[in-house]
Amino acid sequence: MSATTRIAAATSLGLQRTLVGVEIAVPSSGGRPPSLREMMARIDAAVTNSGYEVPQGGYTLNLASDLPAAGVGHLDLAAAIALLAASGQMPAERARGWMLIGELGLDGQVRPVRGTILFAATAKEAGVAGIIVPEANGPEAAAIAGIDVRCAGTLGDVIKFLSGQGELRKAENQDGHTPDLPYGDTDISDIKGQEHVKRALEVAAAGAHNVLLVGPPGSGKTMLAQRLPGILPPLTEEEALEVTAIASVAGMLGRGAGIVQVRPFRNPHPTISDAAMIGGGSTPKPGEVSLAHNGVLFLDELAEFRRNVLDALRAPAEDGEVRLTRGGVSLCYPARFMLMAAMNPCPCGHHGDSQRRCTCAPQAVQRYLGRVPGPLFDRIDLHVEVPAVRYRDLADRRAGEPSESIRGRVIRARELQRTRFAGRADVTANAQMSVRDVREHCPIGEGGDALLRTAITRLGLSARAYHRVLKIARTIADLDGGGSITTAHVSEAIQYRSLDRARTG
Repeated sequence: MSATTRIAAATSLGLQRTLVGVEIAVPSSGGRPPSLREMMARIDAAVTNSGYEVPQGGYTLNLASDLPAAGVGHLDLAAAIALLAASGQMPAERARGWMLIGELGLDGQVRPVRGTILFAATAKEAGVAGIIVPEANGPEAAAIAGIDVRCAGTLGDVIKFLSGQGELRKAENQDGHTPDLPYGDTDISDIKGQEHVKRALEVAAAGAHNVLLVGPPGSGKTMLAQRLPGILPPLTEEEALEVTAIASVAGMLGRGAGIVQVRPFRNPHPTISDAAMIGGGSTPKPGEVSLAHNGVLFLDELAEFRRNVLDALRAPAEDGEVRLTRGGVSLCYPARFMLMAAMNPCPCGHHGDSQRRCTCAPQAVQRYLGRVPGPLFDRIDLHVEVPAVRYRDLADRRAGEPSESIRGRVIRARELQRTRFAGRADVTANAQMSVRDVREHCPIGEGGDALLRTAITRLGLSARAYHRVLKIARTIADLDGGGSITTAHVSEAIQYRSLDRARTG
């Protein structure tokens, strides 16, 4: 006589999650599929070493047919409980009401897995009694409110709990152990001089605009970039869940960590491959653009990155997502990030430097700037020149404006934008406006229109750059309280496109 038990579990592909039923039939109706032999061997060892028996007649394991074989380890716990229930070694009724997630060690230990926060969200939507997860994943799963999360250390502990003979600890939500700023106790007031650059970073932060810093070595470009996260608004609850989910899927969420509370700041090396930047692999994983989702992607020495890597950035920078296809499987990762880039103005680094003479020929300067693809250049809203710091600025002992003060203005400007785009999932800040949005929300008067017309003629701005200027002007107006865009706002916005002239000669 045969018996079958089905236990709820879940799986994910990218950030797309699916409810899965793990079925065990006893005795076996056939051999073990090659793709599941390793999983079934782990289950056999864990069951035996926990003091229970694997049925002599064997068993049949059935999973959803579209699961990749390399991604089934997190279903071990559900399969082991289904096996014990189907073979009559524990009651099945209570077990069917829980979702079980966890990989089993040969000794019966329940090991942590990736993507637990996604599985907890699936359990909540499925309406199960609760979810049992590995001990180390408890705080992460508990970030999903409204679902009973229990922590499991061993298979034996889970069996006792589901048999009504013991308890499993309830997981509690807790903040991720992360510093307030990605580089510790850093503040924009530490930077001497460069007031116009600080203003540009404030504008960028207020509208989620991409920004490029261009200046000689030692001018402070990297230090300025590292302080951008400190003036960004805090993560919303939805954004924090997305950041946590990506970190979990990528295996970058620390053991016992809860929900991530600070915006990501990713700083890949110029030698990075396009796959590492965009994502991929035999088992597709998120790349740097997705790890920077809802945060900052900082590309230092922009001109030193490979051309194919920079070309690959164009789509996610515009669309806010990455679509990957591997082995006939398609998945999507979010990639809505602020691009912060820095580069020298020429090969020697001193073109336009008032303190050191540039040794580069004009053609060499043009070729150097041309290493950054034009379409990507257009997608960078603000181009900011960062001159060498003067001695009098370095020697000035007066304290500059702190990050917290600037952050307050940025938060107020973002609140205006949230109100402006209320109900929109595709637009949360001015940088994400479509051409239609720009027409609706960025009207300018005659004076501003004449000024912009002149700039287009002199700088040779593309249509995309034209709309970027209007978006920036809208953000500057928001920093002034959200009123109409004035000629002064347009004038400041145009200043942030000065490199268009350098590229067109």
